Amino acid sequence: MDCVIEGRGVKAFGKAIQALSRIGDELLLDPMEKGLAVRTVNAAHSAYSCFLFSPLFFQCYTLGPRPAQDSGAFKCKLLMKSVLPLFRGLASFERNVTRCQISSNIPGDRVVFQFFCRHGITKTYNLCFQESEALQSVFPLHLCPNVLKAQARLLGGIVMHFPVSQEEITLSINPLSVNLRSYYEEGCDHMKMMCTETSLHPNEFDYFQVGVDSDITFCLKELRGLVSFAESYRLPVSVHFGAAGKPVCFSVEDMVLEASLVLATLIDSDSRGPSQATEAPSPTAPRCGDAAGLPEGSCEADSRHLQGFPAVVEVVASSQGSPMVNPSALMRLLTGAKHSDSLNIPDKGRASAVTTPAPSKICSLLFGALSQELDEDGCVSMLPVLACYSDVEEDVEEDITRSPSL
Repeated sequence: MDCVIEGRGVKAFGKAIQALSRIGDELLLDPMEKGLAVRTVNAAHSAYSCFLFSPLFFQCYTLGPRPAQDSGAFKCKLLMKSVLPLFRGLASFERNVTRCQISSNIPGDRVVFQFFCRHGITKTYNLCFQESEALQSVFPLHLCPNVLKAQARLLGGIVMHFPVSQEEITLSINPLSVNLRSYYEEGCDHMKMMCTETSLHPNEFDYFQVGVDSDITFCLKELRGLVSFAESYRLPVSVHFGAAGKPVCFSVEDMVLEASLVLATLIDSDSRGPSQATEAPSPTAPRCGDAAGLPEGSCEADSRHLQGFPAVVEVVASSQGSPMVNPSALMRLLTGAKHSDSLNIPDKGRASAVTTPAPSKICSLLFGALSQELDEDGCVSMLPVLACYSDVEEDVEEDITRSPSL
Protein backbone atom coordinates (compact mmCIF):
# COMPACT_ATOMS: atom_id res chain seq x y z
CA MET A 1 0.00 0.00 0.00
CA ASP A 2 1.18 3.46 -0.88
CA CYS A 3 -0.97 6.60 -0.77
CA VAL A 4 -0.25 10.32 -0.82
CA ILE A 5 -2.50 13.00 0.69
CA GLU A 6 -2.00 16.64 -0.19
CA GLY A 7 -3.29 20.00 1.01
CA ARG A 8 -6.43 20.06 3.13
CA GLY A 9 -6.81 16.31 2.83
CA VAL A 10 -4.15 15.86 5.50
CA LYS A 11 -6.25 17.76 8.03
CA ALA A 12 -9.39 15.84 7.02
CA PHE A 13 -7.60 12.53 7.49
CA GLY A 14 -6.35 13.68 10.89
CA LYS A 15 -9.86 14.67 11.99
CA ALA A 16 -11.07 11.21 11.02
CA ILE A 17 -8.37 9.68 13.22
CA GLN A 18 -9.43 11.91 16.11
CA ALA A 19 -13.08 10.90 15.67
CA LEU A 20 -12.12 7.22 15.71
CA SER A 21 -10.02 7.70 18.84
CA ARG A 22 -13.22 8.41 20.81
CA ILE A 23 -14.39 4.84 20.17
CA GLY A 24 -11.63 2.26 20.22
CA ASP A 25 -8.03 1.70 21.26
CA GLU A 26 -7.00 0.08 17.99
CA LEU A 27 -6.96 1.39 14.43
CA LEU A 28 -7.39 -0.96 11.48
CA LEU A 29 -6.15 0.01 8.00
CA ASP A 30 -7.87 -1.89 5.22
CA PRO A 31 -6.69 -0.97 1.70
CA MET A 32 -9.26 -1.94 -0.94
CA GLU A 33 -9.85 -1.25 -4.58
CA LYS A 34 -12.61 1.21 -3.76
CA GLY A 35 -10.44 3.09 -1.28
CA LEU A 36 -8.69 3.03 2.06
CA ALA A 37 -10.95 2.01 4.95
CA VAL A 38 -9.98 3.10 8.45
CA ARG A 39 -11.98 1.28 11.13
CA THR A 40 -12.21 0.82 14.87
CA VAL A 41 -14.42 -0.91 17.43
CA ASN A 42 -14.61 -0.51 21.18
CA ALA A 43 -13.74 -3.25 23.67
CA ALA A 44 -17.38 -4.10 24.37
CA HIS A 45 -18.21 -4.31 20.64
CA SER A 46 -21.07 -1.89 21.21
CA ALA A 47 -19.69 0.85 18.95
CA TYR A 48 -18.18 0.57 15.47
CA SER A 49 -17.00 3.29 13.11
CA CYS A 50 -15.48 3.33 9.65
CA PHE A 51 -14.11 6.05 7.36
CA LEU A 52 -13.77 5.06 3.72
CA PHE A 53 -11.58 7.36 1.62
CA SER A 54 -12.00 6.81 -2.10
CA PRO A 55 -9.01 6.86 -4.47
CA LEU A 56 -10.06 10.36 -5.55
CA PHE A 57 -9.25 11.60 -2.07
CA PHE A 58 -5.56 10.80 -2.56
CA GLN A 59 -3.07 12.33 -4.90
CA CYS A 60 -1.68 8.85 -5.44
CA TYR A 61 -3.21 5.55 -4.35
CA THR A 62 -1.76 2.09 -5.06
CA LEU A 63 -2.43 -1.20 -3.38
CA GLY A 64 0.92 -2.77 -4.13
CA PRO A 65 1.67 -6.49 -4.42
CA ARG A 66 -0.64 -8.83 -2.59
CA PRO A 67 0.65 -11.57 -0.30
CA ALA A 68 0.79 -14.96 -1.92
CA GLN A 69 -1.06 -16.69 0.91
CA ASP A 70 -3.94 -14.24 0.79
CA SER A 71 -6.18 -13.44 -2.13
CA GLY A 72 -6.82 -9.95 -0.85
CA ALA A 73 -4.78 -6.99 0.31
CA PHE A 74 -3.21 -6.97 3.73
CA LYS A 75 -5.06 -5.67 6.77
CA CYS A 76 -3.09 -4.19 9.62
CA LYS A 77 -3.94 -3.15 13.16
CA LEU A 78 -2.24 -0.24 14.91
CA LEU A 79 -2.47 1.05 18.44
CA MET A 80 -4.53 4.23 18.60
CA LYS A 81 -2.21 5.81 21.15
CA SER A 82 0.62 5.48 18.61
CA VAL A 83 -1.24 7.04 15.68
CA LEU A 84 -3.13 9.82 17.48
CA PRO A 85 -0.07 11.91 18.48
CA LEU A 86 0.87 12.18 14.79
CA PHE A 87 -2.23 14.27 14.09
CA ARG A 88 -2.28 16.60 17.06
CA GLY A 89 -2.30 20.32 16.38
CA LEU A 90 -4.33 20.06 13.18
CA ALA A 91 -4.85 23.82 13.12
CA SER A 92 -1.26 24.29 11.98
CA PHE A 93 -1.27 21.45 9.45
CA GLU A 94 -2.57 23.61 6.60
CA ARG A 95 0.29 26.09 7.10
CA ASN A 96 3.13 23.70 7.78
CA VAL A 97 2.32 20.32 6.21
CA THR A 98 2.09 20.18 2.43
CA ARG A 99 1.89 16.41 1.93
CA CYS A 100 1.47 13.16 3.86
CA GLN A 101 2.53 9.77 2.56
CA ILE A 102 1.33 6.50 4.10
CA SER A 103 3.05 3.31 3.03
CA SER A 104 3.46 -0.20 4.34
CA ASN A 105 6.58 -2.25 4.76
CA ILE A 106 5.24 -5.78 4.92
CA PRO A 107 8.55 -7.63 5.52
CA GLY A 108 9.38 -5.29 8.40
CA ASP A 109 5.84 -5.17 9.80
CA ARG A 110 5.89 -1.40 9.65
CA VAL A 111 3.51 1.32 8.54
CA VAL A 112 5.36 4.49 7.61
CA PHE A 113 3.84 7.96 7.98
CA GLN A 114 5.83 10.74 6.34
CA PHE A 115 4.91 14.42 6.69
CA PHE A 116 6.53 16.78 4.22
CA CYS A 117 6.59 20.22 5.81
CA ARG A 118 7.73 23.65 4.77
CA HIS A 119 11.40 24.58 4.47
CA GLY A 120 12.25 21.03 3.37
CA ILE A 121 11.48 19.39 6.72
CA THR A 122 10.35 15.76 6.59
CA LYS A 123 8.96 13.92 9.61
CA THR A 124 8.99 10.13 9.41
CA TYR A 125 7.21 7.77 11.81
CA ASN A 126 7.56 3.98 11.69
CA LEU A 127 4.76 2.20 13.51
CA CYS A 128 4.58 -1.52 14.14
CA PHE A 129 1.41 -3.27 13.08
CA GLN A 130 -0.24 -6.65 13.47
CA GLU A 131 -2.09 -8.47 10.75
CA SER A 132 -5.78 -8.84 11.52
CA GLU A 133 -8.94 -10.17 10.03
CA ALA A 134 -11.43 -7.99 8.22
CA LEU A 135 -13.72 -5.99 10.47
CA GLN A 136 -17.11 -5.12 9.08
CA SER A 137 -20.50 -4.42 10.65
CA VAL A 138 -23.60 -5.99 9.15
CA PHE A 139 -26.35 -3.40 9.40
CA PRO A 140 -28.95 -3.21 6.59
CA LEU A 141 -29.92 0.46 6.40
CA HIS A 142 -32.81 -0.14 4.02
CA LEU A 143 -34.68 -2.12 6.70
CA CYS A 144 -34.75 0.75 9.20
CA PRO A 145 -38.25 2.26 9.53
CA ASN A 146 -37.02 5.63 10.85
CA VAL A 147 -34.70 7.84 8.81
CA LEU A 148 -33.53 11.36 9.65
CA LYS A 149 -31.20 13.65 7.76
CA ALA A 150 -30.05 16.98 9.12
CA GLN A 151 -27.25 19.46 8.68
CA ALA A 152 -24.25 18.90 10.91
CA ARG A 153 -24.60 22.41 12.32
CA LEU A 154 -28.04 21.52 13.71
CA LEU A 155 -26.80 18.35 15.40
CA GLY A 156 -23.68 20.10 16.62
CA GLY A 157 -25.78 22.76 18.31
CA ILE A 158 -27.83 20.08 20.07
CA VAL A 159 -24.84 18.04 21.24
CA MET A 160 -23.17 21.19 22.53
CA HIS A 161 -25.93 21.69 25.13
CA PHE A 162 -25.23 18.36 26.82
CA PRO A 163 -22.40 18.39 29.38
CA VAL A 164 -19.16 16.64 28.55
CA SER A 165 -19.74 14.22 31.41
CA GLN A 166 -23.05 13.08 29.91
CA GLU A 167 -22.61 9.46 28.89
CA GLU A 168 -25.95 8.51 27.32
CA ILE A 169 -28.88 10.31 25.77
CA THR A 170 -32.34 9.21 24.70
CA LEU A 171 -33.76 10.00 21.28
CA SER A 172 -37.56 9.90 20.99
CA ILE A 173 -39.32 10.22 17.68
CA ASN A 174 -42.94 10.54 16.60
CA PRO A 175 -44.62 12.09 13.57
CA LEU A 176 -44.80 15.48 15.31
CA SER A 177 -41.38 15.96 16.91
CA VAL A 178 -37.95 14.61 17.74
CA ASN A 179 -36.77 14.88 21.36
CA LEU A 180 -33.30 14.35 22.79
CA ARG A 181 -32.85 14.24 26.55
CA SER A 182 -30.35 13.17 29.16
CA TYR A 183 -30.44 9.62 30.43
CA TYR A 184 -29.34 8.43 33.85
CA GLU A 185 -29.58 5.00 35.36
CA GLU A 186 -31.76 4.35 38.36
CA GLY A 187 -30.06 4.80 41.69
CA CYS A 188 -28.13 7.93 40.73
CA ASP A 189 -28.31 10.98 42.95
CA HIS A 190 -30.92 13.10 41.19
CA MET A 191 -29.86 16.31 42.90
CA LYS A 192 -26.35 16.12 41.49
CA MET A 193 -27.40 15.53 37.88
CA MET A 194 -27.95 18.22 35.28
CA CYS A 195 -30.89 17.33 33.07
CA THR A 196 -31.06 18.57 29.47
CA GLU A 197 -33.83 18.10 26.94
CA THR A 198 -34.37 19.60 23.50
CA SER A 199 -37.13 19.23 20.94
CA LEU A 200 -36.98 19.58 17.16
CA HIS A 201 -39.76 20.08 14.63
CA PRO A 202 -39.81 17.87 11.52
CA ASN A 203 -39.33 20.96 9.34
CA GLU A 204 -35.83 21.40 10.75
CA PHE A 205 -34.66 18.18 9.04
CA ASP A 206 -33.71 17.78 5.41
CA TYR A 207 -35.38 14.38 5.38
CA PHE A 208 -37.86 13.04 7.92
CA GLN A 209 -39.33 9.53 7.82
CA VAL A 210 -41.10 7.91 10.77
CA GLY A 211 -42.21 4.31 10.41
CA VAL A 212 -42.65 3.55 14.10
CA ASP A 213 -42.60 5.64 17.28
CA SER A 214 -39.57 4.68 19.32
CA ASP A 215 -37.30 5.76 22.17
CA ILE A 216 -33.67 4.70 21.83
CA THR A 217 -30.82 5.31 24.27
CA PHE A 218 -27.21 5.32 23.09
CA CYS A 219 -23.79 6.65 24.07
CA LEU A 220 -23.03 10.29 23.36
CA LYS A 221 -19.24 10.20 23.61
CA GLU A 222 -18.81 8.22 20.38
CA LEU A 223 -21.23 10.47 18.52
CA ARG A 224 -19.39 13.69 19.31
CA GLY A 225 -16.44 12.77 17.09
CA LEU A 226 -18.52 12.11 13.97
CA VAL A 227 -20.62 15.24 14.48
CA SER A 228 -17.48 17.34 14.90
CA PHE A 229 -16.02 15.91 11.69
CA ALA A 230 -19.22 16.53 9.72
CA GLU A 231 -19.57 20.04 11.13
CA SER A 232 -16.02 20.95 10.08
CA TYR A 233 -16.78 20.16 6.44
CA ARG A 234 -20.50 21.05 6.46
CA LEU A 235 -21.67 17.57 5.60
CA PRO A 236 -25.24 16.41 6.35
CA VAL A 237 -25.66 13.54 8.80
CA SER A 238 -28.15 10.72 8.24
CA VAL A 239 -29.61 8.65 11.07
CA HIS A 240 -31.13 5.20 10.55
CA PHE A 241 -32.75 3.36 13.45
CA GLY A 242 -35.75 1.33 14.53
CA ALA A 243 -37.05 0.06 17.84
CA ALA A 244 -35.13 0.09 21.10
CA GLY A 245 -32.55 -2.66 21.40
CA LYS A 246 -31.61 -2.48 17.73
CA PRO A 247 -28.53 -0.56 16.52
CA VAL A 248 -28.61 3.03 15.34
CA CYS A 249 -26.41 4.19 12.46
CA PHE A 250 -25.10 7.71 11.87
CA SER A 251 -23.59 8.19 8.41
CA VAL A 252 -21.92 10.93 6.36
CA GLU A 253 -21.42 10.80 2.61
CA ASP A 254 -19.37 12.89 0.22
CA MET A 255 -17.87 12.47 -3.23
CA VAL A 256 -14.50 11.37 -1.86
CA LEU A 257 -15.32 9.81 1.50
CA GLU A 258 -17.95 7.93 3.47
CA ALA A 259 -18.20 7.68 7.25
CA SER A 260 -20.49 5.57 9.41
CA LEU A 261 -20.97 5.07 13.11
CA VAL A 262 -23.01 2.14 14.47
CA LEU A 263 -24.02 2.22 18.13
CA ALA A 264 -25.86 -0.28 20.27
CA THR A 265 -29.01 0.86 22.09
CA LEU A 266 -30.60 -0.12 25.37
CA ILE A 267 -33.19 -2.85 25.17
CA ASP A 268 -35.68 -1.35 27.62
CA SER A 269 -37.23 1.57 25.76
CA ASP A 270 -39.62 2.43 28.60
CA SER A 271 -36.92 2.95 31.20
CA ARG A 272 -36.30 6.61 31.75
CA GLY A 273 -33.76 8.21 33.99
CA PRO A 274 -34.60 10.70 36.71
CA SER A 275 -33.99 13.52 34.27
CA GLN A 276 -37.18 12.61 32.45
CA ALA A 277 -39.18 11.09 35.29
CA THR A 278 -42.43 12.66 34.20
CA GLU A 279 -44.69 10.10 35.80
CA ALA A 280 -48.25 10.09 34.59
CA PRO A 281 -50.71 11.21 37.27
CA SER A 282 -52.54 8.34 38.90
CA PRO A 283 -56.29 8.00 38.37
CA THR A 284 -56.94 8.67 42.06
CA ALA A 285 -55.03 11.94 42.05
CA PRO A 286 -55.44 13.80 38.77
CA ARG A 287 -53.61 17.05 38.21
CA CYS A 288 -55.32 20.22 37.06
CA GLY A 289 -52.69 21.31 34.59
CA ASP A 290 -55.20 22.44 32.01
CA ALA A 291 -57.91 23.75 34.31
CA ALA A 292 -58.29 27.13 32.61
CA GLY A 293 -60.96 25.80 30.28
CA LEU A 294 -62.70 23.66 32.91
CA PRO A 295 -65.53 24.73 35.22
CA GLU A 296 -64.77 25.59 38.83
CA GLY A 297 -64.37 22.59 41.09
CA SER A 298 -63.40 20.25 38.25
CA CYS A 299 -60.28 19.13 40.04
CA GLU A 300 -61.92 16.39 42.08
CA ALA A 301 -58.77 15.12 43.75
CA ASP A 302 -58.51 18.17 46.02
CA SER A 303 -62.23 18.68 46.59
CA ARG A 304 -62.28 16.79 49.86
CA HIS A 305 -59.58 19.04 51.27
CA LEU A 306 -60.74 22.37 49.86
CA GLN A 307 -64.49 22.07 50.16
CA GLY A 308 -64.42 24.37 53.21
CA PHE A 309 -62.78 27.17 51.25
CA PRO A 310 -64.76 27.68 48.06
CA ALA A 311 -64.16 31.41 47.85
CA VAL A 312 -60.48 31.22 48.68
CA VAL A 313 -59.02 28.68 46.30
CA GLU A 314 -59.14 29.18 42.58
CA VAL A 315 -57.78 26.70 40.05
CA VAL A 316 -55.79 28.51 37.39
CA ALA A 317 -53.67 27.27 34.50
CA SER A 318 -50.13 27.13 35.78
CA SER A 319 -47.06 25.08 35.08
CA GLN A 320 -47.63 23.01 38.21
CA GLY A 321 -51.42 22.90 38.15
CA SER A 322 -51.51 24.13 41.76
CA PRO A 323 -54.41 26.02 43.35
CA MET A 324 -53.83 29.74 43.87
CA VAL A 325 -54.95 31.59 47.01
CA ASN A 326 -56.87 34.83 47.25
CA PRO A 327 -55.26 36.55 50.28
CA SER A 328 -58.14 38.92 51.08
CA ALA A 329 -60.70 36.10 51.18
CA LEU A 330 -58.25 33.99 53.15
CA MET A 331 -57.99 36.65 55.90
CA ARG A 332 -61.76 36.98 56.15
CA LEU A 333 -62.17 33.21 56.37
CA LEU A 334 -59.48 32.79 59.00
CA THR A 335 -60.96 35.66 61.05
CA GLY A 336 -64.29 33.88 61.16
CA ALA A 337 -62.53 30.65 62.09
CA LYS A 338 -61.34 32.17 65.37
CA HIS A 339 -64.96 32.47 66.64
CA SER A 340 -66.14 29.01 65.59
CA ASP A 341 -65.12 25.47 66.27
CA SER A 342 -65.38 24.28 62.68
CA LEU A 343 -65.94 25.61 59.18
CA ASN A 344 -69.13 23.92 58.04
CA ILE A 345 -70.57 25.69 55.03
CA PRO A 346 -73.93 24.60 53.64
CA ASP A 347 -74.02 23.30 50.13
CA LYS A 348 -76.16 26.19 48.92
CA GLY A 349 -73.89 28.75 50.46
CA ARG A 350 -70.88 26.97 49.04
CA ALA A 351 -72.26 27.01 45.56
CA SER A 352 -73.06 30.70 45.72
CA ALA A 353 -69.65 31.49 47.16
CA VAL A 354 -67.74 30.01 44.23
CA THR A 355 -66.58 33.07 42.42
CA THR A 356 -63.59 33.93 40.32
CA PRO A 357 -61.66 36.86 41.77
CA ALA A 358 -60.00 39.39 39.57
CA PRO A 359 -56.63 38.31 38.20
CA SER A 360 -54.95 41.18 40.01
CA LYS A 361 -55.94 39.67 43.38
CA ILE A 362 -54.31 36.28 42.73
CA CYS A 363 -51.02 35.89 44.57
CA SER A 364 -48.51 33.09 44.73
CA LEU A 365 -48.43 30.41 47.39
CA LEU A 366 -45.08 31.91 48.37
CA PHE A 367 -46.83 34.47 50.58
CA GLY A 368 -49.34 32.16 52.27
CA ALA A 369 -50.85 28.75 51.76
CA LEU A 370 -53.69 26.59 52.97
CA SER A 371 -52.88 23.16 54.26
CA GLN A 372 -54.86 20.51 52.53
CA GLU A 373 -54.97 18.38 55.69
CA LEU A 374 -57.58 18.63 58.49
CA ASP A 375 -56.64 18.19 62.11
CA GLU A 376 -58.52 16.03 64.61
CA ASP A 377 -61.03 18.83 65.47
CA GLY A 378 -61.96 19.28 61.83
CA CYS A 379 -60.19 22.65 61.58
CA VAL A 380 -57.82 23.51 58.82
CA SER A 381 -54.16 23.57 59.79
CA MET A 382 -51.97 26.29 58.35
CA LEU A 383 -48.71 25.76 56.52
CA PRO A 384 -45.81 27.97 57.63
CA VAL A 385 -45.71 31.33 55.89
CA LEU A 386 -42.59 31.61 53.78
CA ALA A 387 -42.66 35.43 53.61
CA CYS A 388 -44.11 37.53 56.41
CA TYR A 389 -46.49 40.42 55.93
CA SER A 390 -45.12 43.94 56.08
CA ASP A 391 -46.07 46.39 58.87
CA VAL A 392 -48.67 48.04 56.67
CA GLU A 393 -50.33 44.73 55.89
CA GLU A 394 -50.42 43.83 59.61
CA ASP A 395 -52.20 47.12 60.43
CA VAL A 396 -54.71 46.49 57.67
CA GLU A 397 -55.35 42.99 59.03
CA GLU A 398 -55.97 44.35 62.55
CA ASP A 399 -58.43 46.93 61.22
CA ILE A 400 -60.29 44.27 59.32
CA THR A 401 -60.51 42.09 62.44
CA ARG A 402 -61.89 44.91 64.59
CA SER A 403 -64.42 46.06 61.97
CA PRO A 404 -68.01 45.15 63.02
CA SER A 405 -69.08 44.79 59.39
CA LEU A 406 -66.96 41.67 59.09
